[in-house]
Amino acid sequence: MFIPEDGEPQRITAAQFYASALTFSTALSEIGIGPGDLVVLVLNHSRALLSAFWGAMLGGAIPSIFPFLTEKLDPDLYMQRVRTLVEYEGAKAVITFPDFKESIASLLSGLDCRVLSLDDIPSSPAHLELGTWNSELSLSDSVAFLQHSSGTTGLQKGVALSHRSVLNQIDSYSRAINLTDTDVIASWLPLYHDMGLIAGFVMPISAGVPLVLMSPFHWVRSPKILLQAIHDTRATLCWLPNFAYNHCALTIRQRDLEGLDLSSLRALINCSEPVRHHSHQLFLEKFAPYGFRESALSACYAMAENTFAVTQTPIGAPPRVEWININAYQTDHVAKLAEPDSPGAMPFVSCGTAIDGAQVAIVDPAGKRLADRRYGEIIIRSDSMLSGYYKRPDLTAEALLDGYFRTGDMGYLADGHLYLSGRHKDLIIVGGKNVYPQDLEAIANVIPGVYAGRAVAFGVDDDRLGTESVVLVCELAHDASPDEHKAIAADLRKRVVQQTEVTLADVRLVEKRWVIKTSSGKIARADNRDKYLRQFRSQA
Repeated sequence: MFIPEDGEPQRITAAQFYASALTFSTALSEIGIGPGDLVVLVLNHSRALLSAFWGAMLGGAIPSIFPFLTEKLDPDLYMQRVRTLVEYEGAKAVITFPDFKESIASLLSGLDCRVLSLDDIPSSPAHLELGTWNSELSLSDSVAFLQHSSGTTGLQKGVALSHRSVLNQIDSYSRAINLTDTDVIASWLPLYHDMGLIAGFVMPISAGVPLVLMSPFHWVRSPKILLQAIHDTRATLCWLPNFAYNHCALTIRQRDLEGLDLSSLRALINCSEPVRHHSHQLFLEKFAPYGFRESALSACYAMAENTFAVTQTPIGAPPRVEWININAYQTDHVAKLAEPDSPGAMPFVSCGTAIDGAQVAIVDPAGKRLADRRYGEIIIRSDSMLSGYYKRPDLTAEALLDGYFRTGDMGYLADGHLYLSGRHKDLIIVGGKNVYPQDLEAIANVIPGVYAGRAVAFGVDDDRLGTESVVLVCELAHDASPDEHKAIAADLRKRVVQQTEVTLADVRLVEKRWVIKTSSGKIARADNRDKYLRQFRSQA
C-alpha cells in the first residue's frame, strides 16, 4: 500500500508493481542502458520512484536514489552535487520528473548521460515475463545498486552492494527479526537511506511481505499518519531513528489518539542513531494506553556498508540497558557499571548481538583488539558487506583492517551485546577526556523550552587552554523572553555538569531552522560548527 500526501491510500499488487517496474526497464533498454550502467533517480517519494528503482535492476543496471530537492536545501548546491556525482561516477542515465527534466539536462550538458522524465516512460510494458531475474542474480557478485552517504557537502561515497550481499542480508536479518509472510511492515523512511531502502522497501518486496509506505515529508509534518497506518493495516514491524520516538511522543496530540490501537506491533526497532533510554521511556509512557507494549521496543545497529543490519536485539523483549559511570567511560575508556540513576551514571541501550554471517569487534586507534567493556572503534565483517566504494578504491582500502570494515563508530561490547557511543569524527576531547556530543544533545532534548531533536554539540579549539571547549546550540521550541533564555541556558548547563561532568564553554539558544541536518535527518555537526564559528565566535 502506498499512502500519498494528498489522496486515498493506493493498494498495489505484486503483479502491478512488477508490470510498472518493467516499463522502466524497457524504457532504459530502448535508449541503450544495460547491465552495469549507473542510473541516478532524482525523484521524490512516490510510486514512480519504487518502480524506477526496481525497473533499473530488472535490466541489470545499477540504480541509485538521490535525495530530492526540498525547500530546506540550497538549489545551487543541490544541482552542483548532482552534476559532481553523475560526472565522477559516470552515470549513463538520470530519471526525473517532467518539470525537472530541462534543468537536469542543462546541468548535465556535455556529459554522456541521458535524461528521462516520467513522461518518457510508457504507461504499460510491451510484454510481461515473470520469475526469471531473481534466480539469475541470486548468486551474482555484480553490483545491484548504490547507496550514497548522507553528507551535506563534498563528494558523497557510493556504497556498492552486490546482489549476493543484499540477499545474504535479507536472509540473515529476516531470521533475526523472525520475519514471516504474516507480518506487515509500515515505513515513512526516505529511500535514499539504508534503513528506508532495505528495511522499508527491498527486504519486504523480496520476501513477499506486505508493505505500507508513506512520504517522509508527510510524516514529519504529521507523525500521527504512521500510527494511524499501523492501526488501519495491523502492521507488525516498523523501524525508526531515535529522534522519531521523541517527535511522536511530544508532537502527536491526545485528540489524535482516540480509538488508536497499536497492539499489532511486535517490534518497533530503533536504528541509525545512538539509542536513548529516555526516548524509549517517553514513547512507552505516551502510547502504552493505546496498546503499545514494552516488549515491542527493539534496537539495531546498521550501516549502508553492510547493506543494513549488523546487530539486532532479541525480538519480544526490550533491549538491555546498562548504567555506566560516565567519568570512567570518558577518562579511562572503560564501561564501568553503576547504580541506575546514581550521580554521574548514564544509561546505555544495547543494540543487540551480531546477526548470522556478521562479526563485530572493538579496536584501539592502532587496530589492536580490545576486551569486553573497553571502548574503541567498532569494526565489522560479514557476508553482507559492500563490494567497495564505487570508483573510489582509495577510500575502500582506507576503510579495511585485516578484512574488517572500520566503521568510524565508537562503542563497547559486553556479553556479545554492542553498545554504541557515537562517531569517532564527532568526538570532543577536553583535557584528555572523551566527550560524545550525542550524550549532551540527549540531555538538551528533554530540557523544557528546547525544541527536541534540534540540539547540536561540538568542540572548538581553545588555544588559550590548549584543548577543545564544548559548545551546545539549541533551537527554542517557542519564543522566549531574555529572562527565559537565561533560565533555560542555566538549566541546561546545570544538567550537563550533573550528568556528564562536562562544563559547557558556550550555550546558544537560536531560532527554529537554525540547526543544519543531513539529507537523512541526522545532525550535521561539522556544518553546524562552521556556522557557529561564522556567526558567534567573535561573541563567545
